[in-house]
Amino acid sequence: MSSRTVIRGGLVITASDEIHADVLIEDGRIAALAASATPAADAFTADRTIDATGKYVIPGGVDAHTHMELPFGGTFASDTFETGTRAAAWGGTTTVVDFAVQSVGRSLRQGLDAWHAKAEGTCAIDYGFHMIVSDVNDETLKEMDLLVEEGVTSFKQFMAYPGVFYSDDGQILRAMQRSAENGGLIMMHAENGIAIDVLVEQALARGETDPRFHGEVRKALLEAEATHRAIRLAQVAGAPLYVVHVSATEAVAELARARDEGLNVFGETCPQYLFLSTENLAEPGFEGAKYVCSTPLRPKEHQAALWRGLRTNDLQVVSTDHCPFCFTGQKELGRGDFSKIPNGLPGVENRMDLLHQAVLDGHLSRRRWIEIACATPARMFGLYPKKGTIAPGADADVVVYDPHAEQVISADTHHMNVDYSAYEGRRVTGRVETVLSRGVPVITDREYTGRAGHGVYTPRSTCQYLI
Repeated sequence: MSSRTVIRGGLVITASDEIHADVLIEDGRIAALAASATPAADAFTADRTIDATGKYVIPGGVDAHTHMELPFGGTFASDTFETGTRAAAWGGTTTVVDFAVQSVGRSLRQGLDAWHAKAEGTCAIDYGFHMIVSDVNDETLKEMDLLVEEGVTSFKQFMAYPGVFYSDDGQILRAMQRSAENGGLIMMHAENGIAIDVLVEQALARGETDPRFHGEVRKALLEAEATHRAIRLAQVAGAPLYVVHVSATEAVAELARARDEGLNVFGETCPQYLFLSTENLAEPGFEGAKYVCSTPLRPKEHQAALWRGLRTNDLQVVSTDHCPFCFTGQKELGRGDFSKIPNGLPGVENRMDLLHQAVLDGHLSRRRWIEIACATPARMFGLYPKKGTIAPGADADVVVYDPHAEQVISADTHHMNVDYSAYEGRRVTGRVETVLSRGVPVITDREYTGRAGHGVYTPRSTCQYLI
């Protein structure tokens, strides 16, 4: 049975335009837009009308970096696909791309099937998968071709975590060569893990066990060195490269230099690097453990380079790297040894609000907010224009956003399945009011009206952002 919704009177903001327009939704897709209070808009008829007067009407966020139920450090990320995608919806995100994991000695297919089993029938919003490649061999390389054909078009490798996810330069080069042929995009965790492990061992031997030492051993120069190395390996392979969770001034400089050379090199940063710092890692007692993630939080002076990179498009995307571990019972595994603290922060619910605050603070324009949080991640990972914009034919993933509402971020009120907030007590202006996923209300006037299983798996085309 056909269903029609009209959203009236809002300021529609996309990556390219801002217009006071009414939006007509039919059968889960955007059917038409028309300037508000014109005969064309007045002619829209619908079963349901949403009043967006005084509000923004924006595309649902696309978070291209989440880790639901990720095994790490002897435990699992605390958000399931059900709880994590519900929290994402509360925060105005309507699509996540999570990471399926290949275990060493197993096939890519086994890892992908395991993640499909975790997610199927449980998600509140639509989802896709990247593939973590932990074991490069001839069979893995053949499987990469098959995965691209079926819509898993990006592959993550790690220059960090020896013995777990780590790939050496030869394995990285082989995977990049394969992606150059099949159209896949290599995503790189760029830190020199071999050198970092030496520094970890030396720090622990000196009795430096507190959480703040996690940031001190994972040096910015080792992020920059690995970023440079990944760029040059990609250049040798003739492959595009996407560097995840960029945190350091020196790493941004490597990306900017490569892009000035005309290379297809891209960078992502995350809210934690824009809003948090080593001051959080150094919080007294064991509180700093809440902020342990990799790449680590940096001194505040690095933030200016990240904001500048977002404005100049040397950084193209803000994702969350959402990988929550509860303070009690999980982060506490590293008491007395910072190297045993599970790496990861919660954030999938906070990204859109924090970036709106960045607009108010003068770091970004409104359209750039939508570009880095919605449109570019959709283009980068083969989801555009189905996702990431408000245009006829696009999925009706739409957020009615109140730019004037004030809120205090807190674990007491968030919906992520984790016992603390990385942004506890932070006041921000702007809040999600209503969220539609493929035309279906999942948040309605600040009430959850979605359901587990509404979200569907979404195959992706290859990167649409190459120069």
